[in-house]
Amino acid sequence: MQADGRHTYLLDGDNVRHGLNKDLGFTEEDRVENIRRVAEVSRLMVDAGLIVLVSFISPFRAERRMARDLMEDGEFVEVYVATPLAVAEERDVKGLYAKARAGELKNFTGIDSPYEEPENAEITVDTTTLSPEQAAEEIVAWLAKH
Repeated sequence: MQADGRHTYLLDGDNVRHGLNKDLGFTEEDRVENIRRVAEVSRLMVDAGLIVLVSFISPFRAERRMARDLMEDGEFVEVYVATPLAVAEERDVKGLYAKARAGELKNFTGIDSPYEEPENAEITVDTTTLSPEQAAEEIVAWLAKH
C-alpha cells in the first residue's frame, strides 16, 4: 500500500497466523513467540524502509517492550485501541468470544488469559466514543505532528 508517498505494510493475525506462525497455538508461550516473530519481521521491514502497521492483540507488557527495544528511537509507536471487554464481545464478527466463553477456545485474551493494558502508549483511541474513521484520523494526526 502507498499513501501520501509512504510505503506501508499491514501485519495482522490473519496474514501471520496462516503462514509464518501457523505452528503456534494460543498458550502463553506460543503467544509470546507469536509477538517475538512479528516484532522481528517488523524490524526487518522497517529496515527496508516500510512503515509497518502491526495489528495484534499483544497481551503482555514484556513482549511489547521487547518489540519496542528492537526498533531505533522513534520507530515504534504504540497505539492502544481501548475497548472494554463487553464492547469487544458485542462487536465479535468471528464469534471467537462466544467460543471462548463456551470453552471451545482456550487461553483467549480477556476470558481465560490476562491482558495487561499499556502503561505509556504514545496514542490511545477510545473506540466507545470514536468511529473507526475518527480513530484513524487521530492516529494520522498524531503521526504527522511527531
